Amino acid sequence: MLWKITLPFILCYFNLMSNAQQLAFPGAEGFGRFASGGRGGTVYHVTNLNDAGAGSFRDAVSKSGRTVVFDIAGVIKIKEKISAAPGITIAGQTAPGIGVTVYGNGVSFGGNTIVRYMRFRGSIDMPKGACTVVADDLKDIIFDHVSIEWGRWDNLHVKNSSNITFQYCLIGEGIDPQRFGALLENPKDITVHHCLWTGNQSRNPKAKAKIEYINNVVYNWGKSAFVGGHSATDHFQDIVGNYFIAGPSSTSDFLSMFTATDHVYHRDNYIDLNKDGKVNGRLVNDEDFIRQKATLIKEPSALLRSNVTIHAASDAWKIVMAEAGSSLRRDAVDKRIIGYFKSLGKKGQIFKTEVDAGGQPKVKAKTSKLKDTDADGIPDRWESEKKLNMNDAADAATITQTGFTNLENYINSIVK
Repeated sequence: MLWKITLPFILCYFNLMSNAQQLAFPGAEGFGRFASGGRGGTVYHVTNLNDAGAGSFRDAVSKSGRTVVFDIAGVIKIKEKISAAPGITIAGQTAPGIGVTVYGNGVSFGGNTIVRYMRFRGSIDMPKGACTVVADDLKDIIFDHVSIEWGRWDNLHVKNSSNITFQYCLIGEGIDPQRFGALLENPKDITVHHCLWTGNQSRNPKAKAKIEYINNVVYNWGKSAFVGGHSATDHFQDIVGNYFIAGPSSTSDFLSMFTATDHVYHRDNYIDLNKDGKVNGRLVNDEDFIRQKATLIKEPSALLRSNVTIHAASDAWKIVMAEAGSSLRRDAVDKRIIGYFKSLGKKGQIFKTEVDAGGQPKVKAKTSKLKDTDADGIPDRWESEKKLNMNDAADAATITQTGFTNLENYINSIVK
């Protein structure tokens, strides 16, 4: 008997195979959703806010196979760039109080990495070509509820990488000399969904990529909002359910620098240019992209292989306002930025330096009061509730029926 292979059959088979893989955490979506990070490896406790040395964040991310938990909250001021090893999980949600901010220079990441509920902020004191977060030449990484700000060239740089997700992130306030949001340079299969792009002069992002760009908000751009690939290489951009909301600094150019090599699939995107304190934009139409000389395509290039929950743009901007960035407990900087967004066109500014924006506030360090007898990253109280052994660190790495380790079940439960 010969099987007739049809497109629905192929898609069904692909979805079954995808679902058989373990997610990075419950709620992980997009092409980076299968990153395993430090699953089953060792636990590293960040116990101080020092730039380097034992117990520091820099030391914590220096070796693969680790899950990084935080026994302290506050601002980690770094002088030199941090290069994180591949194969790690950074569980920012484990920090007490207001959480953790890494400030002063950039952080570059390796592949197979999970990063959640962190703030990364650059500075005018780092080299002028520096970006705050770099994810180049890697495979499998997911950033969830991460704030990325104050990059000098771009806030974010992704080059020659694949299987990447940025979800519920805040990417804002790029500073001199460029004040740009992000350069996505030839990544393959990158998902950007439910993120807030705000206070950047341009590149929200610049998408020289095969990208699905879903349910994002671009607020108070300067010269332009979403920028095409604008090169001789073919790029594919699925742009769905986004809201472009102008602020005091914004021009009317919400799309910029597309060419015929930019293959765009779009639907349910809205543009609001009136800056009247209300969300009442018009639907983005084919002509908006045709004026930019983009090539429109009738079927998406990436969405068929994704699992992102897509909301109507009219609902998505509210979700972004509530969730974007390290929002478990927002700090003063992110509250200020979200405050601009909440004005819906009336407030906001594009700054030259972080000092102009008010600077990085001093935050009193706060240490965790949760007792962890065996130092396995799981507090005694939670181990007792789940009938684990608080005197045996080995049980943290045990894979459970959920497909996650006991440690992952705990860190995931913090933000369930």
